[in-house]
Amino acid sequence: MSEIWRKVLDQISTQFGKLVFLSSLLDAETGRYSHSMLLNYMGAEEVDRTIRQSHHQIFQQWLGFSLMEQKADLDDYLAESRGPRYALPYRKVVPPHARDVERQLYLTDLETLLELLRFEPGSAFATPES
Repeated sequence: MSEIWRKVLDQISTQFGKLVFLSSLLDAETGRYSHSMLLNYMGAEEVDRTIRQSHHQIFQQWLGFSLMEQKADLDDYLAESRGPRYALPYRKVVPPHARDVERQLYLTDLETLLELLRFEPGSAFATPES
């Protein structure tokens, strides 16, 4: 991976944020990744390969996190993005070349985390204490 690309990714503080960013670089019609700045330094094939490898590597790192680590990373992402939790693009961040077992593990973990978020104190979905 080029040093330039590493610096781009290092600007994003959370793994989940990196997944969101990387998935946004995928053209759904062509199935290829692209990034305008990288295209200034390398060819389209190398850009696609570099981003594809990064996407899968970061996805695998996320899967290797414990549920507690995933929750902390997701909490940080939500705090930084300030977006509503219900708009979390979690289904779109799975790399298209991920294996089915990886995809299922990811979805199970994320849906568990979303349920946990629903019942946190102060959440819009929190239930009142008895």
